[in-house]
Amino acid sequence: MKLRHVSRAALFGLALCTGLTAASPAVAPQLAVLAQVEPGQWQLRETGTSAPPRAMCVADPAMLLQLGHPGASCSRFVIADTAGSATVHYTCPGAGHGRTTLSIETPRVLHVATQGIAGGLPFDHDFEARRLGACAPR
Repeated sequence: MKLRHVSRAALFGLALCTGLTAASPAVAPQLAVLAQVEPGQWQLRETGTSAPPRAMCVADPAMLLQLGHPGASCSRFVIADTAGSATVHYTCPGAGHGRTTLSIETPRVLHVATQGIAGGLPFDHDFEARRLGACAPR
């Protein structure tokens, strides 16, 4: 069987079509909703539970997309993006995956619904997030 010369462009196109490309590093998608979210100290209260709220310093609003995998290096795929909400699916090699929908009520009040697999176990959380103010100095 003769091997024909194949251009790099053709190989790249084949890789795209067959999904053989490497996952991109964790680069936050440019979402319309994230541009409206103010960085700072946020309180996340899980709806439907009596669990105490948790506080987090949000330097980059994209942090809210991966609440099930904080700090993990994950690739992201934008499913929907409007001015009022966005849905993102993310995959963290060796750590699991998730799907988050972020809906904005105001730049200081958000609804975050996230579900997926982390550490081999499923998670499904629904949070109301409220901005409290600036992050405390370190």
